[in-house]
Amino acid sequence: MLRVPDTARDELAAPRMKRKDYEKQLRKLQVQLCDLQEWVKAKKLRVIILFEGRDAAGKGGTIKAITEKVSPRVFRVVALPAPSDREKSQLFLQRYVSHFPAGGEIVIFDRSWYNRAGVEYVMGFCSREEHDRFLSLCPQIEKYVVDGGIILIKLWLEVGMAEQERRFKARIDDPVRQWKLSPMDLESYRRWYDYSRARDLMLKATNSKHAPWHIIRSDDKRRARLNCIAHLLKTIPFKRLPDERIRLPKRSAKGRYDDQKSLRGLTFVTERY
Repeated sequence: MLRVPDTARDELAAPRMKRKDYEKQLRKLQVQLCDLQEWVKAKKLRVIILFEGRDAAGKGGTIKAITEKVSPRVFRVVALPAPSDREKSQLFLQRYVSHFPAGGEIVIFDRSWYNRAGVEYVMGFCSREEHDRFLSLCPQIEKYVVDGGIILIKLWLEVGMAEQERRFKARIDDPVRQWKLSPMDLESYRRWYDYSRARDLMLKATNSKHAPWHIIRSDDKRRARLNCIAHLLKTIPFKRLPDERIRLPKRSAKGRYDDQKSLRGLTFVTERY
């Protein structure tokens, strides 16, 4: 049974986390993510982490907090655009499967095949029959994925109505964030309850024992990011590998010359700062 926290109780939760406290805790968790990275590489693990949630729920910022201190060759982020005409003619999951991890990789889907259960269903981009078929087959396909040895982690970021409105308005007023507001985002804002019903159908049909959903309250972005990383570190079993002693080698003086003099006469960027 999927357990959703009580809304009234959450409104009485602790005040928003201060930046200093957040950065201190984030640093500790990011060190552990680096340890996890080395374990995944050494053991050739295959991990999929998928992020779903309403628009402005904080998926992008959470993914950035996870990936900013680790290697993009191990933690690979996949954010697919709208399907092309060719992709629309393929099996629905086909374009996602091509991005699945090889040994030693963690693939993070910034939205995933669950687009069919959300935006495609609500906006009428798929038929009711296609939606029903997806919800019926998805748990079976995910069992095949998990039985094949892939660790599958499904996360839903849940933002409240008032907080989503605040974030949308902040984007409107901020010239470096206006690009985040698309016509589809505005329509999703208008159709809040349609998306709520689609969410409920999706969670009920696809919250399986082998691939359960975990919900993260994200009205406080900082707490949500920390809780998410802590959950990942708990869900993926790993051990810290022994540190290798690293020393810089002595630079060779063979072929020594004035390598700055050879740059004279070339065009440098103007130093404005």
